[in-house]
Amino acid sequence: MRHGNKVNKLGRTASHRKAMLSNMTNSLILHKRITTTVAKAKALRVYAEPLLTKSKNDTTHSRRTVFSYLRDKEALKELFGVIAEKIATRPGGYTRILKVGTRAGDNAEMAMIELVDFNELNPSFGKKKADAKSKTRRAGKKKEGAVATAEVPEITADTEGDAVLAEKPKRTKKEKTEDDAPAAE
Repeated sequence: MRHGNKVNKLGRTASHRKAMLSNMTNSLILHKRITTTVAKAKALRVYAEPLLTKSKNDTTHSRRTVFSYLRDKEALKELFGVIAEKIATRPGGYTRILKVGTRAGDNAEMAMIELVDFNELNPSFGKKKADAKSKTRRAGKKKEGAVATAEVPEITADTEGDAVLAEKPKRTKKEKTEDDAPAAE
């Protein structure tokens, strides 16, 4: 029975789970957005949010505490530098989980977890649209010779001088010309 056990084991040993969550947190800090399964995203949120809260207080003790979880100097610099400035006024809730469908191989539910203050792809997410313009599409430029040669039949003059349209005879599936025949080896 798992009464009162709030930890999702994710089908891994404790050491594997700890290493995986540490690596995923490093990726989230460096890339600001990662795609993973829903269960891993929820476990990552529980793991990463306290570290983001600790990064608001830039002291040696908080740096060492966070480094014991992350074990990556580049992620630590990014967390205490760029990210700490942006989340300074936010009282928690630093991540957002968006479901993105299922994975093709095993039909697992996938989710994108991102830092809320680093929404570069869609900066208007969560804000009201002030100026909504409809986007127009341009038609691609047409090639000049393509239309003229495709549909214009040949014009020949007959003996009396009148212009006559010479149409090519239509081929049926049964008729084969020498061009269509396979080459003899």
